[in-house]
Amino acid sequence: MDYIKMAVDATIEGMNKRIGGPFGATIVRNGEVVAAVSNTMIRDTDPSAHAELVAVREACKKLGTFDLSDCVMYATCEPCPMCVAVMIWAGIKEVFYVNTKEDADKHGFSDMHLRKYLSGEDKSVIKMVKVEQRDDCDHLFEHFHELNNK
Repeated sequence: MDYIKMAVDATIEGMNKRIGGPFGATIVRNGEVVAAVSNTMIRDTDPSAHAELVAVREACKKLGTFDLSDCVMYATCEPCPMCVAVMIWAGIKEVFYVNTKEDADKHGFSDMHLRKYLSGEDKSVIKMVKVEQRDDCDHLFEHFHELNNK
């Protein structure tokens, strides 16, 4: 089965319906397609609705788990750092992609500002301020563990 073609088909359908841009993804588990989606940024007015994230969200709901370590991602384009982070959180260990970040940049879909920030090359894109320690924030961790250790 051509999993990248499934992502391409979902992408074209999404663009035709004005749901999202030229990005799609398919998640496969043990040879079974769990999700084949386009990004939904336009429909959802959501800058995080990249195809890989939409696919991870859909797969987690469908499978009833955060753990996608037995899944493989197929994407029409090289995933951005945000998508890579989510895939790592979900345990996905293998990603196949076609277009590169340079291809996306050439067509006006650049994530280079994010990549430069994360590499330490450009810290001007966002100001991160560490607030002094607060007991109410520390208690959130304790409260979570108390609720989940009952």
